[in-house]
Amino acid sequence: MTGSLQEAREALGQRLRDLRRAVGMSGRVLAEQAGWHESKISKIEHGIRPPSEADIRTYCEILDAPEQLPDLLATVRNIDSAYVEWRRVLSAGTRRGQHALTKLSERTKLMRVYQPYVVPGLLQTADYARAILRQAIDFYRIPDDLEDGVAKRLERQRILYSGDRRFHILMGEQALWTGVADEGVMAGQLDRLIAVIGLPRVTFGIVPAASYCPAPAMNFVMYDRSMVTVEGVTAELKVTQPREIAVYGRAFDTLAGQSVTGEGARVLIRAAIARREEPRDNQRSTEIEQ
Repeated sequence: MTGSLQEAREALGQRLRDLRRAVGMSGRVLAEQAGWHESKISKIEHGIRPPSEADIRTYCEILDAPEQLPDLLATVRNIDSAYVEWRRVLSAGTRRGQHALTKLSERTKLMRVYQPYVVPGLLQTADYARAILRQAIDFYRIPDDLEDGVAKRLERQRILYSGDRRFHILMGEQALWTGVADEGVMAGQLDRLIAVIGLPRVTFGIVPAASYCPAPAMNFVMYDRSMVTVEGVTAELKVTQPREIAVYGRAFDTLAGQSVTGEGARVLIRAAIARREEPRDNQRSTEIEQ
């Protein structure tokens, strides 16, 4: 659970507590009239337990505050949409999530992407994307729509070449080495990264492994200055608070300042290509000797 999401739940709980106290009703009486255990009131009002829409309706009905209902329901829905479990996003497979990302990307004028461990989706080859999505399908045990998901991911990459959007994409040097797939797939992906350097709408940088990174240095995507998405193991977090977006902006600027672009990025990629070719060269030499 992130701090911002917990703060939002605590703020909602405070509103409900203030509403209850304004009519002079104790938590015990409210619980009795609602048919709840008294501890439920305490957990909701202290942000420990998120209220459902039915809970909100019960509050407003018992406290005779129908005018508060629309705004409180909107608040609950906003909190729910901020923290979306992958089991919901991926319940029908990988394609639907890719489609939603495409729509969001098309509305964005400046997209800033930071991915420390793997190549960002916008820059993936078909084979690399296939390996990434295969891992997601197997790990989350979701419907296998692999080829549809890959096709949608590649379709989304068209935004790099159309319109007046701009992209600033950063990835960690580790992404050059993460064993997503076999050496052939990785070689093709590294060649793709070299081709990306110099695209007119794209600023591409690699953060060297020895660079300073702000903590926590997790992967995130900034859509203009309106939203940031952060991927966790179990869920995706959507950040919309301006003060929080500003913090992510500072983190991105710090990472960008540490990154290398242009020829500096090419040097790191070519070094990774050369290192990956060494085992194959050694194997060929051994085979010849034998």
